[in-house]
Amino acid sequence: MNSGTMHTQRVIEVDEADLPLHCPMPGDGMWSGHPRVFLPIQDRGESLCPYCGTLYKMRGWTGQSGHPH
Repeated sequence: MNSGTMHTQRVIEVDEADLPLHCPMPGDGMWSGHPRVFLPIQDRGESLCPYCGTLYKMRGWTGQSGHPH
């Protein structure tokens, strides 16, 4: 990977109220930057948007599949 093409990655923390998770999120300045894509976050506690590279992390995720406890 060429380090000259690296971009600063956005990391956004989300919680249960944001499920089902999709990118871009409502109110996001990138709302028209790419098509809405739903992201599976419950199994790993994080998910990467394939379009813009934003990393979403589930707040309070315990490492178990399903909702955080």
